[in-house]
Amino acid sequence: MTDDPADDARPVQRPVALGTARLLPDLDRPQAWLLTLDGTPQSYVDLAEPTHLEFEYTRRIGHLVDVLAPAGQPLDALHLGGGALTLPRYLAATRPGSPQHVVETDGPLVGFVAEHLPWPSGIEVTVGDARTALAAAPPAAADLVVSDVFHGSRTPAHLTSLEFVRLAAAALRPTGCYAANLADGPPLAFAAAQAATVRAVFPHTCLVAEPSVLRGRRYGNILLVGSFSPLPADVLARRLAADPFPARLSEGAALDALVGRARPVRDEDAVDSPPPPDGAFSVG
Repeated sequence: MTDDPADDARPVQRPVALGTARLLPDLDRPQAWLLTLDGTPQSYVDLAEPTHLEFEYTRRIGHLVDVLAPAGQPLDALHLGGGALTLPRYLAATRPGSPQHVVETDGPLVGFVAEHLPWPSGIEVTVGDARTALAAAPPAAADLVVSDVFHGSRTPAHLTSLEFVRLAAAALRPTGCYAANLADGPPLAFAAAQAATVRAVFPHTCLVAEPSVLRGRRYGNILLVGSFSPLPADVLARRLAADPFPARLSEGAALDALVGRARPVRDEDAVDSPPPPDGAFSVG
């Protein structure tokens, strides 16, 4: 690529630690790129307009970020899972001056993204395991911890347990927020157990997903949000409902019904998130 990615909008690929990474140009947006790993979409980045969030789940986290603090107020953020750094770029654009630390396990992928899609200053990226980095994070220093780690199309088991969520809680300020992007399908047993796990740590917990996913009709992304302080759930719910890709927020009795008799997951019982149906997230 040249200094201006729009001048060289051709696919590029490279073997990385976890497979083959490809960057595919979006012909409708001259400086926008889709990152895939072994054919599974990982990130979408528009260098010219970093506030453009293409994926539905990133839009939902974006809405959460928007309502956590007054507009423009910087947030200390720890991102577990990097990809092409879509959300860190969004936060840098909407809340300038936000100190951000990104942890990505795939070092060659970090180099690939840095070469072709350089990120703005103020975003620190390190290579390592998300849980190890979380355990070493300064206590009570972050306003936001986002867990968005997929090896291929599945969240690793060691990032789904009660012990892991407690590490996230220890890294947060009393007013901070934890957000985990996961995926599940019918009968939502994994989502129920994850919701039980998050609310065993955080007194204020909600779950966000597309209505058809919540009804158990299809596989899709699920966002779990936890906080020690009350969440702006009503404001967030309205934003989610008004989005071009509407989502529903479940808390209180609705979340109780979804969790049912599910118990929090401990390290010894943790499993990877369920695999998606064939072709659910693949790109030809």
